[in-house]
Amino acid sequence: MVSTTKMTKMISSAAAAVACSAVLVSAQVQSAPAQMPPAAQTAPAMQPAAPARPASPAGLAQTEVGGTYVKVGQRNRYQGGKWIEIAYSRPLKRGRDVFGTGAEYGKTLNSGAPVWRAGANVSTRLKTEVPLVMAGKTVPAGEYSLFIELKSPTEWTLIVSSWGAAKGGSEPAAGTLWGSFGYTADKDIVRVPMTLGKLNLSLDQLTWSFADVTNDGGKIAIAWDTTLAWVPFTVSK
Repeated sequence: MVSTTKMTKMISSAAAAVACSAVLVSAQVQSAPAQMPPAAQTAPAMQPAAPARPASPAGLAQTEVGGTYVKVGQRNRYQGGKWIEIAYSRPLKRGRDVFGTGAEYGKTLNSGAPVWRAGANVSTRLKTEVPLVMAGKTVPAGEYSLFIELKSPTEWTLIVSSWGAAKGGSEPAAGTLWGSFGYTADKDIVRVPMTLGKLNLSLDQLTWSFADVTNDGGKIAIAWDTTLAWVPFTVSK
C-alpha cells in the first residue's frame, strides 16, 4: 500500500503540473494576435481607372473587289477578291463649325498645313491590293497617304500621295509626314477633283467609306457634318 505521505506528494506534484500547464496555455492565448474580421484584414483592391478614350477614335473603311461567288456546300462564298482599305482617325464635330466660312474656310482643319489630312492624328492611309484608275491615271497597288485640298465649299481635290506616315509628330522620319504637316506636291500620284453634295442630316463623326461598289470599281467617299464628297475609281485589269 502507498503511504499517506507518499500519496500526498504525488497529489501535490500532479497539481503543480496542472497549474504549470494552465499558465502556459494562458500565456499562449494572451500572446496570440487578435483575429480580425476578413474585411478588416485586407484593404479593398483599388479599381483601375478606365483608359481614356482618344479624342479622334481610329476608323477603317474596307471593300473587296475582283472576286466571284463560288458554291461551297449549301452556301455561296466570295473568293479571289482583292482588298482596298482606308485607315484614318475619326474626329467628332462636337458642336463646331468644322469647315469654317469665307476666308477662314478650311483653315481650322488644315491647322497651318498646306492641305487637310482628311482625318486626325496620323496621316490618312490608302492601301490597295489592286491598281486603281482615277481621273485617267493609275494608282499602282500599294500604300499611300490621302489628303484633300479645301479650296472652297464647292471645290475639293483628293490627293493620293506617296508620302509615308510618321508614327509620331515630334521627329518624322525622312519621307514621312505627321498628318499633312510639311506636305509638298512632289510626291503626288494623282490629284482628282471631288464631287460635293449635301446630306439631309449632320453627321457627327468624320467617315470615309466606299459606295456604289462593283467588281469593276466604285466611289471613294468622305462625309462630315452635312458635306459629302466623293471620287470615282475603276479597278485596273
